[in-house]
Amino acid sequence: MSNKFLLGIGNIARKIKNLFIGVNGIARKVKRIYIGVADKAKLIWEAEEPVGITWTLRQSAADNNWCSVCYAEDKGLFVAVAWTGTGNRVMTSSNGINWTARTSPADNGWQSVCYAKNKGLFVAVAYNGASNQVMTSPNGIYWTGRQAPAANSWQSVCYAENKGLFVALAQYGTGDLLMTSPDGTTWTRRQHAATNNWRSVCYAEDKGLFVAVAESGTGNNLVMTSPDGINWTSRTSAAANGWQSVCYAENKGLFVAVAISGKGNRVMTSP
Repeated sequence: MSNKFLLGIGNIARKIKNLFIGVNGIARKVKRIYIGVADKAKLIWEAEEPVGITWTLRQSAADNNWCSVCYAEDKGLFVAVAWTGTGNRVMTSSNGINWTARTSPADNGWQSVCYAKNKGLFVAVAYNGASNQVMTSPNGIYWTGRQAPAANSWQSVCYAENKGLFVALAQYGTGDLLMTSPDGTTWTRRQHAATNNWRSVCYAEDKGLFVAVAESGTGNNLVMTSPDGINWTSRTSAAANGWQSVCYAENKGLFVAVAISGKGNRVMTSP
């Protein structure tokens, strides 16, 4: 079955997203098209339904302050990490509906989690904690604490598959506010482009570019970019807002960031 239904002549055809059938202005939307007779009919087309619009509440495994969630496609597993909780600051789900609490190696303020498919590894970083502000897991269930190179307030972590590199950044700390790792276990401090309160980092594989945004700092230099996760360059943000998060859409070739402050301009984009 496919949702690609084409209408046209020869090699000139357009994909049909919605199909209506009716007479004299009275029409009904067609949701499915079958070919065949009775119970032997085969579904050949189904209308594309809008997604991400209607949301349903689900029960979390615990009433912790959940901060970050990611998905491992090859494992069919969602993993979330929390800022609060006693020994249960991780939860997992195979369907996003039913969640199970997992034991975290330390009750740190886990702030961000990501997944590296080609390494089969989840990595999370913590905003606080006496030690082991990184934890890793091969399955989302059993976690191992790892030593960060500095006791900074680690805020965000991402992974670049084609570079085989994890990159994490901190909001506050002493010295370098960046760290990188090829395996999630051994981490190296890296020099940031500016001493800002960095909040989020993402990676665009087709551009080979890391992008990070900051909540505050000097002037409008609240963005920094890097081709390798090691050498970073300050960039001018669209406004001196409190930028909180950034992501990238590969099929649109677009970075999008959002802020907690600003007047009517709390989103910025970049190609």
